[in-house]
Amino acid sequence: MIDGQPLACFQPFIDTATGRIAGIEALGRLRQHDGQLLSVGPLFADPKVSPATLRRLDRAIRDNALSRLHEAPADWFLSLNISPRWINRLRPGQALPSLKQLQHRGVAAQRIVFEITELGGDLQRLADVVARYREAGARIAIDDFGAGYSQLDRVLALQPDILKLDMRLFQAAARGGPSSDVVKALAQMAEKTGCWIIAEGVETEAELDFALECGSRYVQGFLFAKGELEFFAADAFVQRFGQLRDQYVLRKVAERERLMSLRQKLGKLMGLLQQWAEGEAPLSQLPPLHDYPWLLRFYQCDRHGTQLTPNLEWRNGAWQSDASYLGHNWSWRPYFYHLLAEGWDERRLTLSNTYRDATSNQYCLTAGQFFDNGQRLLLVDIDAAGL
Repeated sequence: MIDGQPLACFQPFIDTATGRIAGIEALGRLRQHDGQLLSVGPLFADPKVSPATLRRLDRAIRDNALSRLHEAPADWFLSLNISPRWINRLRPGQALPSLKQLQHRGVAAQRIVFEITELGGDLQRLADVVARYREAGARIAIDDFGAGYSQLDRVLALQPDILKLDMRLFQAAARGGPSSDVVKALAQMAEKTGCWIIAEGVETEAELDFALECGSRYVQGFLFAKGELEFFAADAFVQRFGQLRDQYVLRKVAERERLMSLRQKLGKLMGLLQQWAEGEAPLSQLPPLHDYPWLLRFYQCDRHGTQLTPNLEWRNGAWQSDASYLGHNWSWRPYFYHLLAEGWDERRLTLSNTYRDATSNQYCLTAGQFFDNGQRLLLVDIDAAGL
């Protein structure tokens, strides 16, 4: 038995382009006799609750959400969770209960996003059902994207319209570290496959900043609103979102200004190092570079990427030479062929994106500039954390 009245609460999706509510997700709740609302989540994780009971509960919540959608603005979409375990129980060719509910409530499928939850299930059967949802006009989202490797199989098989980043992975990524790189890579993958990104679980300003950095089309989370029984006004969060977005832009502008300052310092450093290199002076004549604490090493390559000199590093108050990389070719690295593409003709200084060095496990940037009539390339590795 289910204790309480099944109904839907609605949590808004904020459009990052406008700050307005673009849609809502239906979240299952049980209203108790005292009016308290409890999440149905624990029931779906309770092995003592029968699948038939959960299926009826799931459909009751979905029907409640659909019955109220006419109260929302006509341009909002409604996101409904669909479990693969229910899809596995469908007979081949059976009418889809969710589409029947839409017809019963007079809701256009174009206003619906079916959000595929959980891992597991028969992927081919899932793909067949998803094709029928899409044929009816609905859009498809994959929930908790990034939570498991099999999600990549789902992206290829289902070709979703929307990817919802896994909340725990997203929140960890917003704090920095390796998770940040993983989520940015997932976001780039989504962009390349034509998917919109939803960042859910946005609870802090730092998490909103990271969502914007990942190119999220929509954000969802307690920073703006919890799931509520009543609908918010479409412009309820426009002012607050605008303020937070402007703060984010100011921080990114400040980052850009720091980068421009770094480029100026690098220009001076390159001049010093090139003068030393062109004079073929001994290591003892290389000046100390106390003004550049973020300098890890510098070295020279030919125009084809083969390292011509040892790595020269400032350690313990003295210059150290490491010849172990002589003769290695770095042309395959993204920063190197970017240098060739961008810096060859104009001989201008170029700077790579931040990357993790496989040898030292440090986050680095690499600056480069051609000299000696374009025959040699001076490369400077920079400690990104030191900036």
